Amino acid sequence: MKRICVLGAGSWGTALAILLCNNGHSVTVWSIDPEEVLMLMDYREQRDKLPGVMVPSTIDFTTNMEVAVTGAEIVVCAVPSPFVRSTMKSVSKYIVDGTIIVDVAKGIEDKTYKTMTEVIEDECPQAKVGILSGPSHAEEVGRGIPTTIVAGSKERDVAECIQDTFMNETFRVYTSPDVVGIELGGSLKNVIALAAGIVDGLGFGDNTKAALMTRGIAEIMRLVIALGGSMETVAGLSGIGDLIVTCTSKHSRNRNAGYLIGQGKSYQEAMDEVKMVVEGVYSAKAAMALAKANHVSMPIVEAVNEVLFEGTDAKEASMRLLMRDRTTESQNLEW
Repeated sequence: MKRICVLGAGSWGTALAILLCNNGHSVTVWSIDPEEVLMLMDYREQRDKLPGVMVPSTIDFTTNMEVAVTGAEIVVCAVPSPFVRSTMKSVSKYIVDGTIIVDVAKGIEDKTYKTMTEVIEDECPQAKVGILSGPSHAEEVGRGIPTTIVAGSKERDVAECIQDTFMNETFRVYTSPDVVGIELGGSLKNVIALAAGIVDGLGFGDNTKAALMTRGIAEIMRLVIALGGSMETVAGLSGIGDLIVTCTSKHSRNRNAGYLIGQGKSYQEAMDEVKMVVEGVYSAKAAMALAKANHVSMPIVEAVNEVLFEGTDAKEASMRLLMRDRTTESQNLEW
């Protein structure tokens, strides 16, 4: 049994806390929101974000970060990506050497263009950092629906510790050393999922969406390889797997927000209606900046940025993508 702290009591933090508790670990969940903590303590249910999933009575909830983190062998960072740096800056003084921090937020930091594990390493250099990513909606993990995911770290023993801690009969965990590939796949698929939702909102069909997802994964692969990641990772759970579930699922906040944008709402109106942090909105600008800095062509990501931040009509952006210059599907194949 390990002592584990989960930072963040949203849908994903709550679902993972339930999973870890059911695996026999001692779990404390921290939230910055006193009302959220009271709700979880009183009703044993995340009524706002994970309704219908009951929380075991043995999980503790607190707003006291020191109480939550002190003595924890593993800290799970489940706050939304825009708040990872500020949270880890506050938590760093309670993290002892060798503590494993598992990032489960997906995103690229605005302005610095760093991934979440890089942000955590900046703020908590004394920790060992890993990541857990893949096709894994909280609404299903919380209910014990079979799910498969990947644990990544630069150190094999850290990835294997995460695997051993989280894995059970309905939650299968693979390991990988390709942290770059895992993180970029998890972040960029949110941008492509926004585009997939926009396609749905515009009333286009299955052909359009399949094309968008396929060309989207090609864009992700180009950037991952340019930044030192592996093509195999993009073809795996944290790449294609996560892209499929995020572009198609009713649970996907990014796809749902994109749908509203396709129907004419602004990104802020869409986020307000979804009532959750839509991480693809925050990652879109950073993804475009990384693409330009590394001379990588990402026309879908560029079109999403135009729709989100430049007021471009979604249908016009879609037509512009279709009417680009003729080219081959793969630049690496010879006649």
